[in-house]
Amino acid sequence: MTDEKPLRADARRNRTRVLEAAERVFAAKGTSAPTEEVAREAGVGVGTVFRHFPTKEALLEAVLFARLHRFVDEAEATVAADSSDPGAAFFGFLTGWIEMSGAKNAYFEALSAAGVSVPSAGSVIGVRLKDALGVLLRRAQDTGDVRKDLGVEELIAVIIGTAKAAEHAGPEFRARTICILFDGLRPRQA
Repeated sequence: MTDEKPLRADARRNRTRVLEAAERVFAAKGTSAPTEEVAREAGVGVGTVFRHFPTKEALLEAVLFARLHRFVDEAEATVAADSSDPGAAFFGFLTGWIEMSGAKNAYFEALSAAGVSVPSAGSVIGVRLKDALGVLLRRAQDTGDVRKDLGVEELIAVIIGTAKAAEHAGPEFRARTICILFDGLRPRQA
């Protein structure tokens, strides 16, 4: 990627429009929505889409990476905000994570089915997320809002499981599923 020439301003704008349109189309119609629909939504020709993303998988991958980068940026912004209520910051961040997981999982599944490698917990994105999550967790533990015997690795496993359960349960049970998880993360009352 370092050998690629920088894009002209109009090409950068078109690429951004295509990514934003793809995210809207895939969110509304699923990852199987046709690339032509993305082009229409972006207000460009399908050739422009394929100039930037030679395959649909490349487009899905770019959308997934953009979403993951935004998510990690949000995690780091939550850390930087250094809330006066670390428990609320921690639980608020986890709620956002669980809510965005359904869409993220659809991208992962579509890419995995196409044989495309997706980011892992050891990737740069994964390391940044674990670092930010570790800070949020420690702060919430220090104020007594989260049980002390919980580590980042366990928390990630629990969040992934809960996100899958919430996705399976559907919108009507999602809030209840999250509530049950959060009750389990809080310290036991004597």
